[in-house]
Amino acid sequence: MIPRRHGPIYLERAAYRRRRLADATRLLPLATLAVLLVPVWLVPAAMSGAGGMIWLFGLWFAVIIASALLHRRLARGRSPEDSSDEL
Repeated sequence: MIPRRHGPIYLERAAYRRRRLADATRLLPLATLAVLLVPVWLVPAAMSGAGGMIWLFGLWFAVIIASALLHRRLARGRSPEDSSDEL
């Protein structure tokens, strides 16, 4: 006789979304590096001087906003019993 599982086979929707948000926060630095370096490699003349500074600080501001939004969404969905879930 096959033993029956008592828990769900799949993750519930909230846990799945929380894990994907955590993955997004881990990938944000790599995506930022790519968005920062690709234009410098492709169009170095446009990224030198004032245009490059505007691009750099605009990207910096966008990353701060994206990071704050991701962390706010992660903190909102977290419950106290989820603290044992940390790696």
